[in-house]
Amino acid sequence: MSDEAIKKLLWRHPAHFLALGLGSGLLPRAPGTWGSLAAVAIYPLVFAKLSLGWAALGLLLAFVVGVYLCGKCSAALGVHDHGAIVWDEFVGQWMVLLYICEAWNLHWFTAGVLAFGLFRLFDIVKPWPISWFDQHTRGGFGVMLDDVLAAGFGIGLLAIVQALW
Repeated sequence: MSDEAIKKLLWRHPAHFLALGLGSGLLPRAPGTWGSLAAVAIYPLVFAKLSLGWAALGLLLAFVVGVYLCGKCSAALGVHDHGAIVWDEFVGQWMVLLYICEAWNLHWFTAGVLAFGLFRLFDIVKPWPISWFDQHTRGGFGVMLDDVLAAGFGIGLLAIVQALW
């Protein structure tokens, strides 16, 4: 599908608009990075004032809705996990951000810089078992899963650093 056709898809259905990261996934070069940056910028608007319980519930809802969004958009694009689909980056980035803000008691902006670097590292490198799940899990769930696992790796590394500190 051409870039122009994908841009038209953005406005065809609200699911596409969200799956394409409010348009951030359409930016040239490294759409996942743009999607992650958009997620950091959106985080304070959505999560910063919520209690940990409500924020965790919001993340769970974002994941479940993301399975639908990413599946629908992948089907419309005819490509599993097209690079322009970045809702999965939103959810993974928000997971790491929430952990850092809560466990390390950092302001969302400072946490965003650290979370961005860690999440992007694990999302790009995809160490095992992330790479295995990325290759063997299909549909909207598959699109979401590798990013949630990348977030889990980032959170795990931060928890180890915090325990050793």
